[in-house]
Amino acid sequence: MKNVDDLIEEARSLADRGFSKGEIADELNVSRETASWLVDRAGATPAQGGGPGDIHVDWSAVGRDSSRLGHVAAALADLLSKKGEDVDLTVGVEKAGSPLATTVATELDTDLATYTPRKHQWEEGSIENLEGGFSRNFAEVRERECYIVDDTVTSGTTIQETIDAVRARGGEPVACGVLADKRGVDEVDGVPVYSLLQVIRVGDGA
Repeated sequence: MKNVDDLIEEARSLADRGFSKGEIADELNVSRETASWLVDRAGATPAQGGGPGDIHVDWSAVGRDSSRLGHVAAALADLLSKKGEDVDLTVGVEKAGSPLATTVATELDTDLATYTPRKHQWEEGSIENLEGGFSRNFAEVRERECYIVDDTVTSGTTIQETIDAVRARGGEPVACGVLADKRGVDEVDGVPVYSLLQVIRVGDGA
């Protein structure tokens, strides 16, 4: 089982490899604020509490095995299929959401698009002036209903950004599917969110 010091070491290693803090947040399934805290702690004395109130979700046991990933994605596809009849596109949120979305798209017989959120460029300060984007190597979202797939919901900002980006391209998000929801949301901006797991924090975590 990983502890905080393990996460600090992983954050340090990713930072040394040139990952932005936003990419580290994505890689470790934590908020941007937690990723920043972990990177800032690297090289300091071992963590003694006082960190951000976040929850780390490690789903590598699923992600590293294609058979397990297929089973989990099938369950996620089953949740999504209950919403929408004319959906022919699945949008994966880079990076971790894309393998899930690929398998979900196979299960639901849809095309595949991918979206890279602006947090991947984020280091410090405001994120508002940064831009995400759709990959030109995958399907276009214009005038299409779609599902959005990611691995975790931490604050809901990435899902909201992806919904906004799909709508800006003329698409219509019908539902979002995630492995784990750390916020406990049923919908984001009118789009229902389905999760296989919901993590509920009880108390302040002190």
